[in-house]
Amino acid sequence: MKIIRTQKSYATSDGAGVNIKRIAGFDGKSLDPYLMIDELKSDDESDYMGGFPPHPHRGIETFTYIRKGGFEHQDQMGNKKAIRSGDVQWMSTGRGVVHSEMPLADESEGMHGFQIWLNMPAKEKMRPPKYQDSTESGVPALENEHQASLLALAGSWRMDGQVVDGAIMGLAGEGAIADVILPPNSTMVLDMSTHTKVLIYIHSGSLIDTELGKGTLLEVSPSEALQLSAGAQGMGALVLAGQQIGEKIAHMGPFVMNTQAQLQEAVRDYQMGRFGDIV
Repeated sequence: MKIIRTQKSYATSDGAGVNIKRIAGFDGKSLDPYLMIDELKSDDESDYMGGFPPHPHRGIETFTYIRKGGFEHQDQMGNKKAIRSGDVQWMSTGRGVVHSEMPLADESEGMHGFQIWLNMPAKEKMRPPKYQDSTESGVPALENEHQASLLALAGSWRMDGQVVDGAIMGLAGEGAIADVILPPNSTMVLDMSTHTKVLIYIHSGSLIDTELGKGTLLEVSPSEALQLSAGAQGMGALVLAGQQIGEKIAHMGPFVMNTQAQLQEAVRDYQMGRFGDIV
């Protein structure tokens, strides 16, 4: 595994005072086709109970994965779903979405989850929005002889000669996302040769023989097999891969377009009610 660079997450807050750790890359290069990785991990309700009240998006895809706890998603398309531990949810916002994500009142054991933003190619930014989740289908999984496991959250994966399609297919930039769990002193090998961008976000434990631990993002070369090895504490990490889009980005809050004029149009359309309302 050739490490190209590393990046540490930083503490911030979003929504109605939700405390998160964030990796941001709105330059259109460093994470492309991804834009942002937010991790919410806390056993203190005050860190997340405010949730994310109704807000708009245009030009991006949001991908939510819950490891512990749960949120209720609601949007102007009529979707209203409880997303709980082990579930994923994907929203391709296109020309406009209004949605909310609020903590489930019956979840009392803390929260650990991610929201990941992907950029959409310019030609798709104004198409109708789409929604999909795994609440009924579940998330496919692979396990190797070392009891290392891969949860195929999105896209296609090849692990130690095994192949699986994820719970959600068709992400922008051919995005593929997996949660890999390595027991202590175990190894996993992934074939990433079909991708041009490969990222690893460590959420627990650490890589063997390194000081790279939780909250660290690694960009690695896709040209060679990705061998992940855990130390005595084991390791959990999201692996994110895809094809770089390589287009100019104009970013303002929840809107990601290609020009400033398009951003101004998005703001006007939202203010005039053209995104719709949650009912």
